Amino acid sequence: MRFVLAIVAFVVAAVMIAVGIAQRTVFAPPSQVAVSATVKGDPRYIVIDGAVLNAHPGQQTLAISGSTSKTQVVAYGRTADVKAWLGDQTYSRLTYDTADDVLKATTVKPSDSESDGGDGDSTSTPAPTASTPATTDPSTTAPPNPDAAGPNPTGSDLWLEEFDGDDAKLTRMNVPDSVSVIVASDGTKPAPNQIRLVWPLDTSTPWSAPLIIGGLGLLLVGLGLYLWGLYTLRKSRGPRRKGGPKMPKLPKAPKYKPSKAVEATPKGRRSSRRAMVAVPVLIGALALTGCTSDLLGQPKESAAAATPIATDLPKAKDVMPPAVTVPQLERIMKRVSAVASSADAKADATLAATRLAGPALELRQANYIIRSRKADEPALPTINSGPLEITLPQATDTWPRVVTTVLESTDKGQAPTALALVQETPRDNYTVQYAVSLEPDVKVPGLAPASIGASVVPPDSKLLKMAPEDVAAAYGDVLLNGDASKYASMFEAKGDTLRPAVGAEYKAKTKANLSATASLAYTNEVPKDRTIAMATNDSGAIVWTNLNEFETTKVVEAGAEITLTAGGAAEALLGANASKTGIQITYGYQLAFFVPPAGSDQKIMLLGFAQGLIGAKEVQ
Repeated sequence: MRFVLAIVAFVVAAVMIAVGIAQRTVFAPPSQVAVSATVKGDPRYIVIDGAVLNAHPGQQTLAISGSTSKTQVVAYGRTADVKAWLGDQTYSRLTYDTADDVLKATTVKPSDSESDGGDGDSTSTPAPTASTPATTDPSTTAPPNPDAAGPNPTGSDLWLEEFDGDDAKLTRMNVPDSVSVIVASDGTKPAPNQIRLVWPLDTSTPWSAPLIIGGLGLLLVGLGLYLWGLYTLRKSRGPRRKGGPKMPKLPKAPKYKPSKAVEATPKGRRSSRRAMVAVPVLIGALALTGCTSDLLGQPKESAAAATPIATDLPKAKDVMPPAVTVPQLERIMKRVSAVASSADAKADATLAATRLAGPALELRQANYIIRSRKADEPALPTINSGPLEITLPQATDTWPRVVTTVLESTDKGQAPTALALVQETPRDNYTVQYAVSLEPDVKVPGLAPASIGASVVPPDSKLLKMAPEDVAAAYGDVLLNGDASKYASMFEAKGDTLRPAVGAEYKAKTKANLSATASLAYTNEVPKDRTIAMATNDSGAIVWTNLNEFETTKVVEAGAEITLTAGGAAEALLGANASKTGIQITYGYQLAFFVPPAGSDQKIMLLGFAQGLIGAKEVQ
């Protein structure tokens, strides 16, 4: 019998090991699924929709080839953003045919993009700056020229991730359905037209290892049975001692036949012992019967039935996405910092204008002029690339787009820098409109997380303690009149380091030291359409605004002359050191405020500022 069991064990073990090995070799599933296509027509742009990228689960691997240009780029962004960037450009869109398991290319023209929706479903948001593109009449707009050079997608701030050059030939990504990939060269030459997509497949064989290990174990069992059988067989064939004379058989005792009285139910100690044995058997049977429902996975009648949780969460399509992600903004800030640092080193206003605009650019342009005429004039504080302490993007899918961030200073003696960046159109990069140093003891109000973003508050909003467009003029009145200003009580004086530096007391002292042959007057104005307001969690707003202050000195006595400080910044900017009529010096103030909601007891608080000389001219 042992040999039979050993043979059965050997056969079953062989089968188990063979099946386990076959699962990893002969019957092993493919490690990946791949589709490829060659796009005809030499398109400049190829778009792969997120639905195509997610046709199979797992990380997507994209390989491109066939480009005649050394410049090639693979980038991905939100599908609506990719379509908005393409705008009036014709492109090829790849779709996935699940029936035939192939990629198909379709040519999309600008008119098709508009009819498909493009970004036309977007909800408009208030324009934060004056440079908002004006709407044009489609009937008067010239049709796009298909032979004209298209835009270059390389370096666009719109992309969530970008791969250039050799890195673009083979890229791995894991993007959702709402993200699309754009493949291009430089906008003038055809894009790489050979596209190959690869998805990994689950090649795990969970039963392979147990089968092989179990087969080896059963093989050892069979071997043990075989050896045991051999040992028993050899032992049974050994020499035997011859027996002596047989012993006489003992007489058989008569069989006892119980009477009917004995067959009756036993009583006494023996009967109680049998009853005690039956009791646990009965209890065990009942216990097993009670556990049957649990073993089968059926809920007990006493368990409460689960009830679905009703939620009122908005649908994904109704939620505006943040303008940028944190990694995207980190990449943008590296580009901005590199350009600003290079422009500062070269005093190149043209280069600075590619990444700065509005009041931030005006201050640097004036500084470049002064430094070109005054060798010892220091440069403005650098715009570093981070780390990012705060990221507050606008939640929107339209343009212009606003992003607010606070950068940790790399210099221990320098305060953190707060920036307000604006992207005017899909093809424009973000430009720094405001760059201010935060006040020493400032407390930034609660802001929405970067993954959600915040809304832009209209400049004339009545839901705040003061409309954002009125904050700069009111604060300018406080700088001119001090506590006598009707707005003084609305602004927090504690922690405001700008007011004592250039406020009413400073201006009074400056006038007192002026010669009797001249007059000095201070005025200010608020440039139009430069106010940006971002909502906070407490229904307040972070308000970025610009104020220009004019210091006008005029001659009041014939023959007198106004002389500027020798070697000063005003003299360098004016290009002269004296005037017989008058001189007007302009100072630019970049201001960041926290404006509480209407009805709040809080005061408007200055969060940070940047100020400097931006103009000087002779007046009559």
